[in-house]
Amino acid sequence: MTDALLVDRADGVATVTLNRPDSLNSLDTATKEALRDTLAALAADQDVRAVVLTGAGRAFCVGQDLREHVESLEAGTGSSLSTVREHYNPIATLIVEMPKPVIAAVRGMAAGAGASLAFLADFRVGGPKTAFLMAFANVGLAADTGASWSLPRLVGRAKALELLLFAEPVDAATAHRLGLLTRLVDDDEQVLPTALALATRFAAGPTFAYGQIKRQLAASGTFAEILELEAEAQAACGQTADHHQATAAFVRKERPTFTGR
Repeated sequence: MTDALLVDRADGVATVTLNRPDSLNSLDTATKEALRDTLAALAADQDVRAVVLTGAGRAFCVGQDLREHVESLEAGTGSSLSTVREHYNPIATLIVEMPKPVIAAVRGMAAGAGASLAFLADFRVGGPKTAFLMAFANVGLAADTGASWSLPRLVGRAKALELLLFAEPVDAATAHRLGLLTRLVDDDEQVLPTALALATRFAAGPTFAYGQIKRQLAASGTFAEILELEAEAQAACGQTADHHQATAAFVRKERPTFTGR
């Protein structure tokens, strides 16, 4: 762990905070490695039933630390963009395949890979100062960190192409209208509390079933393949204590208590 990444656990919720506020939480190598390893640990931790991803200070995350990147380019040693395979791809995969809900609390700017991280989350909460910028084309790069996968799913191919090619900021109201934000609150100070409230709600739910639903929606294939995936997911869910307990509670007209197992 590094001071650039903070993790707090409470009531089944893990809050992961990018903690480089002086650089608007830009992602240097140490932070990317810490985020990758932390997400892997949280995915395997059954006591963690929801994850909140946020940033310290006035921005969520402005993406790659460009000063570090320029040093790599000038040094001319190795591939300056090997970080895509080494860091960004594993981080993106861990968020999408996280077997529990992930909520991004997006205060301020989310740009480049920072915006991509937010778009991979299952839910995004923002406030009046929230903004997104798909900045890749502005520095002569294509999309990464899963943006070419997540954006068309959120807003459709035509709008995704517009956001990536024009590479202009999207304000909070527009982001909410487009579906880039799940919730838009009136006060920036309420972004994180709102995200934590959502996470706490999910942490009290059927965690295994949530993970299977995420897996279903991330899948692609023929209709027959999707039906087979649904059958597999239902068979797996049917073996959980949560399903057995919740079904019995429904018959008794009682409120179920989910353990996430």
